[in-house]
Amino acid sequence: MDTKLAFYDIAMRPPVEKNNSAVNPWKTRLALNFKSLPYTTEWVPLPDISKVRTSLNIPACRKFADGTDFHTLPILVDPTTSRKLGDSFDIAVYLQKQYPAGNNLFPPQSIDYVFSPETEILIPLSERDEGEYPQYARFNMNIDAAFTAHVALMVQGLPFDPETAEQTKAEFVRRAGVGCWEDFALAGEQREKIIASFRDMLGGLAELFSGDGPFLLGDRANYADIIVGAWLRMASRTLPGEEWELVREWHGGVFGRLHDALDIYAAVH
Repeated sequence: MDTKLAFYDIAMRPPVEKNNSAVNPWKTRLALNFKSLPYTTEWVPLPDISKVRTSLNIPACRKFADGTDFHTLPILVDPTTSRKLGDSFDIAVYLQKQYPAGNNLFPPQSIDYVFSPETEILIPLSERDEGEYPQYARFNMNIDAAFTAHVALMVQGLPFDPETAEQTKAEFVRRAGVGCWEDFALAGEQREKIIASFRDMLGGLAELFSGDGPFLLGDRANYADIIVGAWLRMASRTLPGEEWELVREWHGGVFGRLHDALDIYAAVH
C-alpha cells in the first residue's frame, strides 16, 4: 500500500498514546496491526466525536433507549478506495476482504459462547446482521454484552483528559440518566458482588481457551482473540491495579497470557 489508512481513535488523557482505553477502537487497532497495514491515527477528543462522525457522513451504528443516535468511534477511512466505515466489526471484515494477504482475521472455527445478562445493559450495543462471518458476529455480540454487564467496574477509572473531563462526565451522566458522576462509583459489598460476577463470567469464557493457547487456535491469533483482547486492554487501563492483577491470574492465568500475547499487535502508530 502506498497510501496510509486513516484510523480515528478516542483521545483520552495525555499522552494519548499511553491512555487509549476505548474497547472498540482497540479492536480496530489490533486488527490493523495484525494485518500489518500502514495507517495513521487521528485522535478525537470525546466531546468532538459527534461532530467528526457527522462531518464524514458516517451514520451512528448504535442508538440510546430513547432512539437518539449514539456517536462513537472507531472510524476507518481508506483513501485508496474512498471507503468510510464506522463500526469495528465492519472494519475488520473490510480489512480482510480488501487486504486478504498475510494474517487471516477470520479463519474457520467453532466459537460457541453465549452470555445472557441478568439485568438490563444501559450502554447501547451495535445491532447488525451476522453477514459473512456469523460465528464471529455472534461472538462479538456476546462478548460485548458480557463485558458491558461488568463495565461499571471500569467507568471510574477512565483516564479523561483534564481539559474536557467535566464536560465528558456530564455527558456520561446525561446518557445514563443518573444524578451525578459519583453515582457511577462502586465500593464495598456492591463492588465485591460485581467482581465475583465478572470472575464467573470469565470462567465460562476461559473454557474456550482450554487448548495449548495463548489463543483460541493455539499459537495463531484471529479476530475472536482480538475481540476479547480489546476488552482486556480497556480493563488493564481502567481497573484498579490490584483488580487487574486478579483478572490476569483468574482461571489459571488464561487472560493474562492472552493480553500479553497480543502485545505485539498493540503498537500505536
